[in-house]
Amino acid sequence: MRVNCFQCHYFKVTWDVNNPRACAAYGFKTKQLPSVVVKQSSGMDCMKFVPKQGGKKA
Repeated sequence: MRVNCFQCHYFKVTWDVNNPRACAAYGFKTKQLPSVVVKQSSGMDCMKFVPKQGGKKA
């Protein structure tokens, strides 16, 4: 299964130009999608994926 960080509750966009993406669950910032970094580092798919809630914003 391929994890889509953009649909994860823990995915964040940062103001850091060098590391614009972050994972709040693992606590790191990166240029790549966090799920790619997790896969490269551990050899396993992200185990902390939590789908975002489907509510609409006002």
